Amino acid sequence: MKKTTILNKVFDDQTISWFENKNEYVVLQNTTANILKDINQGKPIHEIAKTLSKKLEIPIEKSMDFVKELQHKFFKSKGKADIVHDHKNLKRPKSFEYTKFYKINNIVFKVSYLSEKELAFVHPKFGHLTTEETSSYLNEFEVFIDQNYIFLYVNNELIGSWSNNEIHYFQGKFSMELIQQIHQKNEEEWLGVFHASAISNGQKSILFLGDSGNGKSTSLALLQANGFTCLADDFVPVDAENQEVYSFPAAISIKKNSLEALLPLYPELETSAEYNFTRLNKIVRYLKPNNSDFFAHLPCNDLVFIKYQKDAVLTCQKISKINAFQQLIPDSWLSPKKENAQKFLDWFATLNCYQLTYSNNDEMIASVEKIFKNKL
Repeated sequence: MKKTTILNKVFDDQTISWFENKNEYVVLQNTTANILKDINQGKPIHEIAKTLSKKLEIPIEKSMDFVKELQHKFFKSKGKADIVHDHKNLKRPKSFEYTKFYKINNIVFKVSYLSEKELAFVHPKFGHLTTEETSSYLNEFEVFIDQNYIFLYVNNELIGSWSNNEIHYFQGKFSMELIQQIHQKNEEEWLGVFHASAISNGQKSILFLGDSGNGKSTSLALLQANGFTCLADDFVPVDAENQEVYSFPAAISIKKNSLEALLPLYPELETSAEYNFTRLNKIVRYLKPNNSDFFAHLPCNDLVFIKYQKDAVLTCQKISKINAFQQLIPDSWLSPKKENAQKFLDWFATLNCYQLTYSNNDEMIASVEKIFKNKL
């Protein structure tokens, strides 16, 4: 069995373990985490099972089966890798139907889209950054579909290709390439990217998390209209060196059922273009963020799992680290680098984690103000 690196961090009398061979985080009982540590260090299986049998007062056969099952689940060798499409017959377009120029602070990006289909995958979120055509751009992106794959080139280098059912991975990679160019950081210099919304009071930031439809973006828009700054929506990058939240310039996505609450604050939404994402079963409009400095980055001390629920009485209370972690991880991209994984666990240990459920917008805003002021 090939040895791998395992990092462990204990929270709430349970262990969060990271496995380098899979770049996977798992919440485990402390006993299970210790067994996996022993397996990884090469301790004989029968000795581990014997110790477990004595500790839990269970038959040796049962403990042996359990240890073998853990060994198979976490340390089994990988099967044959999936066949990668080699794109031998790839025809890189010589002309594109749409070319857009986006200005992010003082950096201009030229992005070429083969057709309206490719344009629809990217442009709506960045349309507010559109600037006039210029030859003074620093980065050039090309997006095109060929043989049912969508391709991304950045500065004449092929970044990757994705099939029709992997469009969200393409969009994530496009965004990752964008922040690398904006902040001049390589992928390994990021701790992770979180499916969240980030708001700032100028000194620090708060991350809002929750399942789609729970009100992350709507809450962000409400807070933006009440003196806070939008750092990022849906795609929140955190730096590995200082564990700070970095700004991302995408627009805020507003679902159709949020328009009634937001139109009095943002009358421009009345005439904004509407996009029907059939695959995601949602109709959205895009709202320009009020951020004027897309180089901004701020510390984050708080994660808030937010949920709008009609007629709900306001509740805002701390939740366990394990509960928060299990909600945070599934939709996140986390660095596979060992040093970054350790930094992530250490950073997460410092965070306050809350569950905020609300129906009254003013009460939600007041609660967020209290979190910023450390008064909850």
